Amino acid sequence: MVQLVGSLRKELYDTLSTCKVLVVGAGGIGCELLKNLVLTGFKNIEVIDLDTIDVSNLNRQFLFQKKHVGKSKAQVAKESVLQFCPTVNITAYHDSIMKWVSLFVALLTARNHVNRMCLAADIPLIESGSAGYLGQVTVIKKGLTECYECQPKPTQKTFPGCTIRNTPSEPIHCIVWAKYLFNQLFGEEDADQEVSPDTADPEAAWNLEDTAARAAASEKDGDIKRVSTKDWARSTGYDAVKLFTKLFKDDIMYLLTMDKLWKTRKAPTPLVWQQLEDSASPQEPSVGSGLKDQQVLSIWGLCQLFRNSVETLRSQLQQMGEGAELVWDKDDPPAMDFVTAAANLRMHIFSMNTKSLFDVKSMAGNIIPAIATTNAVIAGLIVLEGLKILSGELESCRTANGRKAETRRNQPDDSFCFERGSARES
Repeated sequence: MVQLVGSLRKELYDTLSTCKVLVVGAGGIGCELLKNLVLTGFKNIEVIDLDTIDVSNLNRQFLFQKKHVGKSKAQVAKESVLQFCPTVNITAYHDSIMKWVSLFVALLTARNHVNRMCLAADIPLIESGSAGYLGQVTVIKKGLTECYECQPKPTQKTFPGCTIRNTPSEPIHCIVWAKYLFNQLFGEEDADQEVSPDTADPEAAWNLEDTAARAAASEKDGDIKRVSTKDWARSTGYDAVKLFTKLFKDDIMYLLTMDKLWKTRKAPTPLVWQQLEDSASPQEPSVGSGLKDQQVLSIWGLCQLFRNSVETLRSQLQQMGEGAELVWDKDDPPAMDFVTAAANLRMHIFSMNTKSLFDVKSMAGNIIPAIATTNAVIAGLIVLEGLKILSGELESCRTANGRKAETRRNQPDDSFCFERGSARES
């Protein structure tokens, strides 16, 4: 492969050959950045990443292949780079960035800790990130620009427990509930992740007749008692139909006795397994076309997915032995199937449109789909800003932000563009 150095001044090229560069992170942007660095002429590169390669990385982190799954990102990235540029001096660390920073004149993709270390050492930092089609690159220099922490960052949204348990109104409420349910049934129980309806709601009007009705609904057939969800599930042998009946029929009937909850909201509709099975159309298991994970299952299809996932997870617990617990992982198919089925069944009960496994996975794992092209653009801009720094032209550095493009009528369209402005002054 030919290095792209023809347009660089000799002085700058010589600087690239001698300076040290630290790349923090060998993920989507990191892979693109390592490639750009060696092709531009950088000779001494250190890369650090504590993460290992996952199957979901392979569609965009092009330095990795299927055979590398489970291995160190930093080490495999180094080996892949050396295959097309064997003369570069590259060192890989499968480690935490907390141990490394102040040794380098650095190009970095990092966050708070790296920001503080670079400020303390008065080393220029190039901070970057991407989210779908959007992304940003900005240069941070002590005394010249804002630092990474100068602007508040959005925090992860949380939801009231009563909304999750009693009155979900958005798909994400049902997805959070389903993840809580997984832990209550198969993982580590958490009192803050209760999934059963509240027994005392400020909007409910309780009386003795209501209490008797709720008790009858929640203890039908003598199976359901006010014990932990996991203990009750174990007592049934993790019977999928009994679990379904408690979660999507009995608990919903219990909610319906809270009369004031439904005066301004649409009331939920309980599901009955036998009725769904009797009315199922096996010829229409899903809605829509395309990849399997992007199809929206029918209600009976969701019931079958729920049953199959419960049986698989039960088998996993049995194989692990007494007292074993599972950990929810978006990349574990049975766990993801369970959350997809449970969340969608709850969405249907509360009159929401159901979602595909792909959509549920994106929300359950707080995932913004990564776009390889965005990472490539970001990595290119990082190198351009790095060349300015090494040329002593900090005043020429620019902040680049991806944004939605606009039509001539100032209406957002479906394309995206990057705009560049001066680095924000401190």
